[in-house]
Amino acid sequence: MSLYGALQIGVAGLSANSAALSVASSNIANVNTVGYKAGTSNFATLLASSAGAGQIEDAGVVASESQNVTAQGGSLAGTSQTSMSIKGNGFFVVSDQAPGAASQDQLYTRAGNFSPDANGNLVNAAGYYLQGWKLDTSGNLPADRSNLTNVNISDFSGSASASTEMTLQANLQATTTPDTTYAAGDMAAGTTTADFNRTINVYDSQGGSEPLNVAYKKTGANTWAYEVTYQGTQSNIGSPANGLIGSGTMTFNSDGTLANVNGAAPASGSANVTIPFVTANSGLAPQTIAINMGTPGSSDGVTQFANPSTLVNSSVDGALFGSLTGVTVDTSGYVTANFSNGLSQKVYKIPVATFANADGLTAVSGNAYTVSNQSGTATVGEANLGGAGQIDADTLEGSTVDLATEFTNLITTQRAYSASARIVTTADQMLQTLEQIQ
Repeated sequence: MSLYGALQIGVAGLSANSAALSVASSNIANVNTVGYKAGTSNFATLLASSAGAGQIEDAGVVASESQNVTAQGGSLAGTSQTSMSIKGNGFFVVSDQAPGAASQDQLYTRAGNFSPDANGNLVNAAGYYLQGWKLDTSGNLPADRSNLTNVNISDFSGSASASTEMTLQANLQATTTPDTTYAAGDMAAGTTTADFNRTINVYDSQGGSEPLNVAYKKTGANTWAYEVTYQGTQSNIGSPANGLIGSGTMTFNSDGTLANVNGAAPASGSANVTIPFVTANSGLAPQTIAINMGTPGSSDGVTQFANPSTLVNSSVDGALFGSLTGVTVDTSGYVTANFSNGLSQKVYKIPVATFANADGLTAVSGNAYTVSNQSGTATVGEANLGGAGQIDADTLEGSTVDLATEFTNLITTQRAYSASARIVTTADQMLQTLEQIQ
């Protein structure tokens, strides 16, 4: 090996250890970066030539950097209700382009510190926009799974749900004197007084409250008539003028339990009424509601005992209009919008991208990655399926940097750099000695 070769080897050592110092410095700087994967310096022998007969000349060194992208960082507390992490394999799909851009390149990241921007788009600390599948009103995924869009939580300002069912628990006093002259509609027309009635509010499709009055009249032994009248603005339904929208009969067993409603075969405890909304006046379509008065042969609904008539309990489904109060994310990646009226609706699903060789991805600024020949193409699928990890809500994945290891690397790198510098100075001194030979 020549003195010039030794000089070059020293220079190679300086270069390689400078690169190693850069890797360690980057790791230390990113010790608190969400989802960051620690880099590793890999040293390899660099041979300039072979002298033959097994003798190697000019053996230098070269350093390269790699990241263990598949390493799992520790779990940290989330910083917002839209913070999330992936437990297991996979990456969030993100875009570096603003929503509405002509083309949006897909990138991949483990940094799940997403929060809404001024327009409601979920964006992480690096400025990357989260991509997801937008669900239809029934909560179904799009048929084309490549149809990803920016996840935006301001697309839905509120929600309402129309009532379809009313459940009653009441007692009708068995000792009430029957009215044998009653005819259907008499209570609504005001020609007879109800033995018992209550007004219960239901909800229309626009989130409004609509009052329905349920009235009962005893017409014979163990037999009662019922009438349901609409108590809202008359013009909403047009006719009939007295608001009557449903009527029928109820029979009871000798033990006070419900026997049947409207003489149904087989026996039933339910009856349907329709609010005949006039769309031109109310803006609403006709709305059918099933009134559940109990189970035949049971005392779980309307009963006939000697006690005074009373409404024990009533319940209706549906809800008034409610404003958005927040969103939640479950382990399958569903983003659910929650409203002030207690309703919730799944609006997006977050996909998870996996690769044949995730460690072969190419790193880009912002703690994200792009596809390379070594990584293979992305498989974008659902969380918890096909080898993809689960999404953990309200958590973040911490950096995989270990400070103790990096400080140790700093020391060894500094010593190796000093030793390489000593090679350069020693070779230089020997060359000077050679030049002084007369």
